[in-house]
Amino acid sequence: MKLKIAFFVLTILASFNAFSQKTYVFLGSYNKDKTAESIQVYQLDTVNGNLIKITGVKNIINPSYLTISPNGKYVYACTDTKTPNAGSVSSFEFNPVNKTLTFLNKQASGGENPVYVTIHKNGKWIANANYNEGSVSVFPVLENGRIDSIAQNFKYTDRSTHKERQTRSHVHSAVFSPDFSYLFLPDLGADKIRCYQFDEKQKKPLTEAKVPFTKTDLEAGPRHFTFHPNQKFGYCIEEMAGYISVYQYKNGSLKKIQRISTHPDTITEGYASSDIHISPDGKFLYASNRGKENNIAIFSIDKKGLLKNIGYQSTLGDHPRVFALDETGSFLIATNVNSGNVVVFRRNKKSGLLTKTGEEIKMPNVTCVKIKQIL
Repeated sequence: MKLKIAFFVLTILASFNAFSQKTYVFLGSYNKDKTAESIQVYQLDTVNGNLIKITGVKNIINPSYLTISPNGKYVYACTDTKTPNAGSVSSFEFNPVNKTLTFLNKQASGGENPVYVTIHKNGKWIANANYNEGSVSVFPVLENGRIDSIAQNFKYTDRSTHKERQTRSHVHSAVFSPDFSYLFLPDLGADKIRCYQFDEKQKKPLTEAKVPFTKTDLEAGPRHFTFHPNQKFGYCIEEMAGYISVYQYKNGSLKKIQRISTHPDTITEGYASSDIHISPDGKFLYASNRGKENNIAIFSIDKKGLLKNIGYQSTLGDHPRVFALDETGSFLIATNVNSGNVVVFRRNKKSGLLTKTGEEIKMPNVTCVKIKQIL
């Protein structure tokens, strides 16, 4: 009898948590108009996929890429992106009860044109990639969510073979390993995926890894990177070549096992592949293509980590720079920069395919989307 009562109580608590937990959508943009909301927050209706406006922030220039703290209380943004002789990372406090997003502070990003920011699982460190100079910066995060002074900054002078786009290093993302003990830096300009060990207990957490970088194919242009949920495989999308390289992963080391195009055979030029994500169950991978196609390429993932293309879904807009999957894997949301629209797709968990929910909102120059469940 006691076991039945205990089970009943646990079921009620689980139902309460599921009911009280809400899903929020955070949008960033290229926006130099200080009177406009350059960051917007919506609540995602997880039944029909509708987006309900919560709040927005003005007086912020070009918050092009966002990340959310593990507890959902803070938002970190690459700001002053694409601004000559500038570049910063900014922090905001999100209060879902009061429906507010409040600017806290900002720090110089350590390089021009910051394009990617990520946060450690402990919420005490952020790392950002600066595209123009080709550099990475790490910052401590204070208990009140503010960004402390820069702890480390590494700049690179490498180049590769493309005469126009690879005359210098261009670090395009900063991605923690599954156990957060390494930081990977895809470098579009140098055709390398750089790697550092990360010790969260040190004042200067980055030290060069035993394998400091992995070379990609020439003129690949590595851009974004993600790990499989089983932590055994890594996937890098190559902007310039329009390919995905698949790697076996172990202790900071990458070994390539496959390279597959994100485009159908009919597309032979004009590649501009951008973002990459894996479904929570690890069965499907999604990659965005810009330029001639403007779509999401969909792949199945087998037990060996290898990819097989199973279809494409138009993003119903122009230039899908960033997209995101919600934490349940039920929805995919794409942002189209040039057409300024955000489109919600429902994901079939069995087939991996996408269908538009009917929800679409407008936001000028929208560049980034992040989705977070918050109690």
